[in-house]
Amino acid sequence: MTSAVDDDVTGEAQAPPERRRHRESFIEWAWSLVRLDFVGVAFGAVFFCLSLTPSLMPRDWVLAGVIGGINAVIGYGFGVLVGWLVRRLFLDHRAWWPPRLKVLRWMQAATVVLSIGASVLMLVPAAAWQRQIAAVMGIEGLSTLVYLRTLAVALVVGGLLISLARVIKDAIKFLARMMIRRFNINDEVAMFIGTAIVVVLIITLVNGVLYRGFIYGANAMFRPVNDTTRPGIEQPFQPERSGSAASYVPWDTLGFQGRNFVATGPHAPELTELNRRPAKEPIRIYAGLETADTTEGRVAVLLSELQRTKAFERKVLVIIPTTGTGWVDPVAARAIESMYNGDTALVAMQYSYLPSWISFLADQEKSVEAGTAMIDAIHQRWLQWPEASRPKLVLYGESLGSMAGQGAFGYLPDVVDKGFSSVLWVGPPNASTLHRALTVRRDPGSPEVQPVYDGGRTVRFAQAASPAEIAGVASSPPWKGTRVLYLQHPSDPVVWWSPDLRFDRPDWLKEAPGFDRTPAMRWYPIITFWQVSADMAGNVTNSQALPRGHGHDYGVSQLDGWAAVAAPDGWTPADTERIRRALEKLIAAGGPEFQ
Repeated sequence: MTSAVDDDVTGEAQAPPERRRHRESFIEWAWSLVRLDFVGVAFGAVFFCLSLTPSLMPRDWVLAGVIGGINAVIGYGFGVLVGWLVRRLFLDHRAWWPPRLKVLRWMQAATVVLSIGASVLMLVPAAAWQRQIAAVMGIEGLSTLVYLRTLAVALVVGGLLISLARVIKDAIKFLARMMIRRFNINDEVAMFIGTAIVVVLIITLVNGVLYRGFIYGANAMFRPVNDTTRPGIEQPFQPERSGSAASYVPWDTLGFQGRNFVATGPHAPELTELNRRPAKEPIRIYAGLETADTTEGRVAVLLSELQRTKAFERKVLVIIPTTGTGWVDPVAARAIESMYNGDTALVAMQYSYLPSWISFLADQEKSVEAGTAMIDAIHQRWLQWPEASRPKLVLYGESLGSMAGQGAFGYLPDVVDKGFSSVLWVGPPNASTLHRALTVRRDPGSPEVQPVYDGGRTVRFAQAASPAEIAGVASSPPWKGTRVLYLQHPSDPVVWWSPDLRFDRPDWLKEAPGFDRTPAMRWYPIITFWQVSADMAGNVTNSQALPRGHGHDYGVSQLDGWAAVAAPDGWTPADTERIRRALEKLIAAGGPEFQ
């Protein structure tokens, strides 16, 4: 079968059918305009159909179409390569190949009809799969009729990508022809040199101009947001809060998320009513990007704030590396403050105003450096405090904040050696070095979705399926000394996304699924990588439409995490339930704190 990719569109093929010298079928004429390879079309349809299979999170038709289009183009390219190899190695030397023109046209038409038919039919079970995943998470899925739009999006995305590939191919041919005419070199050498030049230009363009332009545009878009203040957020008057009149941190330097953090949360009267005993005013310390010009400067301000607020005289000192925008999860913050009746000091620092997914691409090292600088400096100041009166040193991090916190430790014993009594890491990205090392070196026989390391002596993992599940992980076997707990949902794409998904089937997809992952999910080379990428993008950009307690939203389960690793003396399950009811009531009521 001769590929149409290398054929130029002739004026004769573009002319109206009545002016053609030879009568051609309508299908042949239409196909000559799009110039697609039929083997590539078949493979592209297969890849598109596989992309519709279930993954971690329910996908809407737009994301499904984008990922379907990307996978279809990858399949198309693979099919073009396979077709070329088969023709070159086997068919070109056969007397019966190519077949008669009429037979060839029928084969091409059948390929197109079957590919389109299979793609449309596959959307029916695909919509059902998405509804099943949505049902697992307690939400309503899309109807089959709505999900049919996926094919239209995939066709647009696939067409744009193939067009881009043809522009690149034409550029290579243009350079090759120029070199052949000018330097009289043979075709193969000219094509090799032309390809090398175009590849270098593309890499330079992507890594240089496009990447820098993307980061510049992201900065221009999100920096103004950092200067705004959410409606309902007002400067605190309590001296225990950064940004107050007594603080070393000016209110207008805290950034959008910093102002949310210090201006919300429980106050002493509320905690007194909740716990039925006199409470202290919780300390919340924060440094924004504009608080100082450098990371070292911001850390110095934090240390001054710790001294000013007498944070080292509280029962618990919680260090919180933030996510990309400087966000601190209000549920986690309020939960630990409620448990200790305000006898707490929470300290956090902003290192970026970009969303976490952009920070992951652009500021990953910056997040780790900032987290390490903050943790090391506060730890050193903590060591200078009299040992008998030191507060419990606790570390918390969610998502990219978890990754930043883990970067401060070379290996697990460092957490113990530095004197941390409790660590809670929630939804850790798969690229987190410590998390990955513990998972890879887990005890034989333990699953990747909930690994056991060193018998659970220091670190443990919980799926956060229920309060009882987290409590069970914490109680059996007995947990002495430093406690490090990872909360990770089986459906959290941030935890499971990795470039390795392209060609390696991970253990978590060989094991029995966790509580909120569909057993219908399968691993396919390349395809699963893009599926989980779409899950992660959808979870991050559309988090408010997704249910709490699934994916990358850990909700009130963080209270159970705190109860597992940092419960006050005499704490009971009934106390946890009392705090849970109060948190759920506040979350349901909304308000600036939980927006």
